[in-house]
Amino acid sequence: MSAWPRALLLFIVSCLVFSTVALALRGRAERAAEQEAQIEAVLRATAPPEARIRYAAGEYPRLDLPDGRHETVRSVLNITRPMRYGGYVWDEEGIPQGPLLIRVDLARQILSVFRDGHEIGSAVILYGTDGKPTPTGSFPILQKAADYHSRTYDAPMPYMLRLTDDGVAIHGSDVRTGFATHGCIGVPVAFARRLFEQASKGDTVVILPAGASADSAA
Repeated sequence: MSAWPRALLLFIVSCLVFSTVALALRGRAERAAEQEAQIEAVLRATAPPEARIRYAAGEYPRLDLPDGRHETVRSVLNITRPMRYGGYVWDEEGIPQGPLLIRVDLARQILSVFRDGHEIGSAVILYGTDGKPTPTGSFPILQKAADYHSRTYDAPMPYMLRLTDDGVAIHGSDVRTGFATHGCIGVPVAFARRLFEQASKGDTVVILPAGASADSAA
């Protein structure tokens, strides 16, 4: 065989090998891209929901307060399932500083914290029994004490926020089913610490009665 046909044969074989390798690489790249797309779809399907629900300007809901005032709500925490006793949610990331409003819903056994119109915290609470009911209405925070001990009941009340002259307060408690207070509002201790850090004397606490509408936003 002459040198020229042999060279031609080697060239043809080289082209076939190159084409085979190129097709294999393209097939591998396509499979990798397909697998990546499948993984991305799974991640999107299982991604956690957004931390909060934000309302558009001009469409803000409004909370009607017992003293006749109104509170504009700009966003709320996106809590997708009922909280259990001892449970709470706290998320203030990206929320500006501003006035604090604490809203206690006895009907739902929920305390919500709003800062500058944005809900930053929510917790399941304990409240007073029929013999020692929790008062309702609008109250300013009168006193703060991180390490408070009640002389009347000989009991610790960590991160206490006093609301009335006769001792009703928000404070850290062992929030469990079947428990109640002597009129105070008990919240999980870890939540009480966060609330204590945010709250100031004079901040408003609104307590809605157990018979109030489940949704007071208008």
